[in-house]
Amino acid sequence: MARPVLRRCVACGELFNREQLWRVIRLAQGGIGLDRGMGRSAYLCPSRSCLDEAKRRKRLQRALRTQVADSIIATLDQRLRDDDATTSEAR
Repeated sequence: MARPVLRRCVACGELFNREQLWRVIRLAQGGIGLDRGMGRSAYLCPSRSCLDEAKRRKRLQRALRTQVADSIIATLDQRLRDDDATTSEAR
């Protein structure tokens, strides 16, 4: 039986199965990507508190050793809003 691959959230420092986390990648060919690609990666919990902490303390920039565009943060913020809307509709 294969063991789960664990990764640490850059904001809260907790270990999770990597499938539960968002992956932000500094792509090998330059730029920043989400979820797919080859390059240096940072993982983030899909929660408001972790996203706010990562933004406030520049955790993604430090982990990836490069600037992270506001558009990447905005995309992650939109994912949270979409998840919140889906959760509230399901109730």
